[in-house]
Amino acid sequence: MNAEIIAVGSEMLTPERVDTNSLYLTGELNNLGVEVVAKCVVGDQCDRLADAIRQAHKRSEIAILSGGLGPTEDDVTREAVAQALGRKLVFHPEIAEALERRFARAGRKMAEVNKRQAFVIEGAEVLNNDRGTAPGQWLEESGYAMMLLPGPPHELKSMFERECLPRLKRLAPPQAIRTVVLRVAGMSESDLDQLISPVYGKYENPVTTILAANGEIQVHLRARCATEAEAGALLAEVAAPIEQLLGDRVYSRNGDPLEVVVGNLLRDRRATVSVAESCTGGMLGERFTSVSGSSDYFVGGFITYSNAMKVELLDVPPEILEQHGAVSRETAEAMATGARRRTGSTYALSITGVAGPDGGSEAKPVGTVYIAIADDAGVYTEHRRFLGDRQRIRTFTVQMALDLLRRRIIGRCA
Repeated sequence: MNAEIIAVGSEMLTPERVDTNSLYLTGELNNLGVEVVAKCVVGDQCDRLADAIRQAHKRSEIAILSGGLGPTEDDVTREAVAQALGRKLVFHPEIAEALERRFARAGRKMAEVNKRQAFVIEGAEVLNNDRGTAPGQWLEESGYAMMLLPGPPHELKSMFERECLPRLKRLAPPQAIRTVVLRVAGMSESDLDQLISPVYGKYENPVTTILAANGEIQVHLRARCATEAEAGALLAEVAAPIEQLLGDRVYSRNGDPLEVVVGNLLRDRRATVSVAESCTGGMLGERFTSVSGSSDYFVGGFITYSNAMKVELLDVPPEILEQHGAVSRETAEAMATGARRRTGSTYALSITGVAGPDGGSEAKPVGTVYIAIADDAGVYTEHRRFLGDRQRIRTFTVQMALDLLRRRIIGRCA
């Protein structure tokens, strides 16, 4: 059984608003074994919204609309659904009276415009809203269901759980959708796909999706089976050979980001880490401290953007800076060594580079970075050149630094 979600509201088409409702609804539908095959956002224009509803009605067994159930003229969801399905809107005086009582309990007089919320699409069931004034609506016919839900997330979630889930459980066939997410570092998207496509290419179920972002690759395996046990077995069958091919480049099997994985490794070993950053300006420290409980292993760091600060705070010898420059293997190693000596941490990571868009040279073009790690075994350095704008270069550098620490901890980095 497939579903489509339509978020309604012109405000949802602005850069200030994000459609979080569809994420929640997708998770709930997947738990029922319902696949969400399309999502869209439509502004407050009745004809355009009606077209989107007709398309969803043709393609999928379930359609959920969120938003546009308020009392004002730009709340057009009821009208658009009625237009799309060729049904009338029927005024329900009992809904209007209940709304008036709700306003009275709050010591307010209801505006006449609120009566628009008492119009119900012909043949629809009214869904009670215990968190707001906009009633929802449920339409069902010949195995097809459409839900009209309020836009505010706290109203939508309450209504969906109380009113829609019981109805959907009756409609949805017994089915389970389960997902495994493998997060991979140190590979390009094309190299990864070339390596694992002979495995996942044999299967239509599970569906495999490869996503690249911020210096990592995610492999999503999504199985759709009659039972949870069958879905789990199928995922294991496909994931095992993929993981064997990727080896230690897979750093997470449950979706955890790299900073969480690295933090758990440090905590398990009762180890600590410090950082010394130049071109990333604190981004590496922010990744560590974005995790709750990171004080167990993150001791602190240094943002030494200028050469003077590298000398003063990290004891980088001035002759290294004069001879090799701030962006060099030697400086990165001295920064890591200094950070570890100053903090007493088990590991120290340092970053220096040219993030651009200016400052590059023929010898050290924009995107050149050095990352060093210091520990009891000594200092190890990696050099890369990343392409892209300033933000991309810095983001990829931080991801690489975290993965360098991960590999060092598990003994995969000389």
